[in-house]
Amino acid sequence: MSLLSKIRCAFTLGQGLLIENKALVTTDDPISFFKNWLKEAENSGIILPESMSVSTSTKEGRPSSRMVLLKEVDQEGFVFFTNYGSRKADELEANPFAALLFHWNMLQRQVRIEGRIERISHEESEAYFHSRGRGSQIGAWASKQSELLDERQTLVDSVKFYEKKFAGKEVPLPEFWGGYRVIPESIEFWQGKADRLHDRFVYTQQDSTWSITRLNP
Repeated sequence: MSLLSKIRCAFTLGQGLLIENKALVTTDDPISFFKNWLKEAENSGIILPESMSVSTSTKEGRPSSRMVLLKEVDQEGFVFFTNYGSRKADELEANPFAALLFHWNMLQRQVRIEGRIERISHEESEAYFHSRGRGSQIGAWASKQSELLDERQTLVDSVKFYEKKFAGKEVPLPEFWGGYRVIPESIEFWQGKADRLHDRFVYTQQDSTWSITRLNP
């Protein structure tokens, strides 16, 4: 950790969150609050602050987690993209609930999000797909995500095949690739403190409104 990072950690560890009893002083909108924290993470110099853990579960309740990138957040929810044949997609189709975790160590902050899942529209997926670099578009076609791979060369050959197939033309959106939206039912914000009496508060949605409660650290 750099000296600057250590200074930032020391500074943020002493900060508390602006809550009096159950009322958040700054805002009663957790999405706006999250966007503010994400912006501060971006400004802090953290690499890929949009990185998040996505946890899914089989219908039998066996969990799995992996890191992906948040691509959009608005009042409807948190969006990420994947191959619809991947393990996480299989689990989301069987059990349409997910948990997200953002951890910004430099700021001693984390955000936990839990909610139900839905696929975004084909049009939304297509718009994002064509905003990606051509190499990433080809890669989406070439990789049979989460399936067994006998050797690296097989993947390299697959990339070459699709590069040739789509040479000189637009790479179409694969029918097996697109986005998911996590529609939040609870959002917890955590701010670390040096005495380990961390600040934690959680927004819970009830009838389209958000209630706010504090949690013990």
